Amino acid sequence: MSGQSGYRARTKLGHWINEIEETVIALLLGLMTLVTFVNVVLRYGFNQSLIWGLEVTLILFAWLVLFGIAYGFKVTAHLGVDALINIIPSRPRRMLSLLAAAVCLVYALLLLKGAWDYWAPFAALQPTDGRWLPTGFAEGVRDRAFYTTDQVPMLGMFRWLEDLINYGDEYEKLPRVIPYAMLPFACAMIVFRLVEATIGLIKGERESLIVSHEAEDAVADAAALNKD
Repeated sequence: MSGQSGYRARTKLGHWINEIEETVIALLLGLMTLVTFVNVVLRYGFNQSLIWGLEVTLILFAWLVLFGIAYGFKVTAHLGVDALINIIPSRPRRMLSLLAAAVCLVYALLLLKGAWDYWAPFAALQPTDGRWLPTGFAEGVRDRAFYTTDQVPMLGMFRWLEDLINYGDEYEKLPRVIPYAMLPFACAMIVFRLVEATIGLIKGERESLIVSHEAEDAVADAAALNKD
């Protein structure tokens, strides 16, 4: 899944993390397909349905998108327009790439703050103070730990959350804190991958944050095959 980026982990830990990322993305996509397929078979073959199937599919799709954003930065898979950048000399082009990376990093940090502030009340935690930068934690914000999903049944493996954040009350459905946890996690991964990409730009290991020259690479690959 590394695409055209040629991404290679430099350490065993990096290789291990890379394998986990790709496995998680594959599992999310596979589970979405499986749940949808089973629901279609039940609906048209047995006039039944998984009442929670659509909601689970939506959650998995949201996880896939959010997790995939960070992965895209790692393997340089995000699309962009570089027609203007490519006519600029090498040194100014690199400076513009670093500027773009800095802007993206600032935006990602704002997303991380917003993601935490949105998710925290569902985990019986406090959001941060400050409109742009966190200046501390707010006080007196009513928690939303009792909010549950609409149809997804509660899983036994998460019953410990009832005592931890729901004052011992039982959950009839899966609490929203679980699917919403992907928000701060994915944003943190985006920040991490942007920092990693920016370091790569500084070291000259990559040219930009976006994938480019797809057509040229495809033509070159085809020419190389024809020569063989």
